[in-house]
Amino acid sequence: MLLGFTKFELGKSNDMSRLRRMSPRRSYDQYCSAARALDVVGDRWTLLIVRELLAGARRYTDLHADLPGVSTDVLASRLKDMERDGLTTRRRLPPPGAAYVYELTPRGRELLPVLQALGAWGQAELGERRPTDAVRAHWFALPLLRALEGEGLVEVRLEEGDFHLYVGAEDGPVYGDGPAQGEPDAVLVLDTATCTSVGRGEVSVIDAVRDGRITVSGDGTPAKALREA
Repeated sequence: MLLGFTKFELGKSNDMSRLRRMSPRRSYDQYCSAARALDVVGDRWTLLIVRELLAGARRYTDLHADLPGVSTDVLASRLKDMERDGLTTRRRLPPPGAAYVYELTPRGRELLPVLQALGAWGQAELGERRPTDAVRAHWFALPLLRALEGEGLVEVRLEEGDFHLYVGAEDGPVYGDGPAQGEPDAVLVLDTATCTSVGRGEVSVIDAVRDGRITVSGDGTPAKALREA
């Protein structure tokens, strides 16, 4: 305790001071819910940060690594804005980690269907991958999540790497990088071309399973649903 304040109270006070120092939010100044929403999430990179944080708590360095093209200044500014607007929180991990991580608030997680709808709308814009296009395996998570029904833990194995999906999860992360932690209810093995076709909306997951382009294993509900469809 220092001068009558606990460490928790001092930390909370420092966070409030940091938030007060943030620049005020720019606004369209229009009495319209779409305009108000864009006041909060319309800046470049904001929704892509949400996409990354749908995997759960992330360190700043991890976010920067998985958002190629964003500068450190812009990323730091967006994270502060998102914290100010109630989309994210920042907390310090206990030792030995002792690093700060960012995670979505319930309000921020409510943007999942917004990203899903935007992704579905953007399927027609994908086209062929350009030489300058970066890619991460887990960027296929949301398109696959749109295509799967039911509930369960699904592991996806791609050439670029593995990730896992929490299908039907009502709170918490909706996907994670790397293999599933624990026994998955289903394992999907597919190549990048098939995953890209699913992401573009050219083929459904069910049709790709029927054609043998996706191999399904596991005894959980998602695996059975895909094999029996």
